[in-house]
Amino acid sequence: MPDSNPDRRTTPADDGSKKREFELEIREMEIDDLPAVFHLGEQIFTSETVPTLYRTWDEFEVTSLFNTDPEFCLVAEVDDTTVGFILGTTVTKTKSAWKYGYVVWLAVVPDWQREGLGSRLFDKLAEKMIEDGVRIFLVDTETSNLPALKFFKKKGFANPEEQIYLTLNVKSYQESQRKGRGSRRKQKNGNET
Repeated sequence: MPDSNPDRRTTPADDGSKKREFELEIREMEIDDLPAVFHLGEQIFTSETVPTLYRTWDEFEVTSLFNTDPEFCLVAEVDDTTVGFILGTTVTKTKSAWKYGYVVWLAVVPDWQREGLGSRLFDKLAEKMIEDGVRIFLVDTETSNLPALKFFKKKGFANPEEQIYLTLNVKSYQESQRKGRGSRRKQKNGNET
């Protein structure tokens, strides 16, 4: 008879010789989970792999979402160890009947990827957001983050739109401003260059 516990999984062990069993618990994040979630995010969202996301991942991102939308901040645990998380929020626009569910962050420990944890985290978040009245889900990621794009397409997300992120180094900006002011002064005094 098959195991009736949907959170018990059997998967190939790392050496391929045996199957490993684990019990997965997906639950709402608690205050004691903040450090583990933050440090897992630091491990996943690096400047080498996702430079734009890396720039916005910090401790305030985690604590802010936890404080404003704790019911949409979930962790995945195996043997009392955090192996993944999903952080979301909802968006309600004025004069609109639509409520949007926004998946802000999703991460799974590399050793636990390809085990279905990300999918189960998303499904649990979707269930909670649908209960809260969400009618459409949103997510964004970098166009170069092919694993994330493949994952979200598999979950049913469609209509990808490319966004372009621009950066401006402050030192370069300040130098261009100084140069611009200098040429304007020359023009104002009648000394065009």
